[in-house]
Amino acid sequence: MLTKVQKWGTSQGLRLPKAILDDARLKVGDEVDVSVQGKQIVIGPTKRIRGRYRLSELLARMPKGHRVEEVDWGPPVGKEEW
Repeated sequence: MLTKVQKWGTSQGLRLPKAILDDARLKVGDEVDVSVQGKQIVIGPTKRIRGRYRLSELLARMPKGHRVEEVDWGPPVGKEEW
C-alpha cells in the first residue's frame, strides 16, 4: 500500500486505511510503538497489561518511602460484605 506523509498543523502523519488497522488489530485511539529499523519505520501495537497503564511504570512514579494507610469508610450502607 502506498500513502504519503502529510502535514497536520505543526506535525506530520500518515493515514492508514481501516483494512490495514484491522489486519494489525488496531483501532482509532490505540497506542502504538514506532521505531526505526535500518531505514524502515516500523509501527506496531504496544503490549498493554490490564488497560492503559503498566504497573511497573506506575510504581516507578511513587515517592520513595511511601507508606499505605488504611482508611475507615464507615459501616456498610448497602449489600456490601466486609
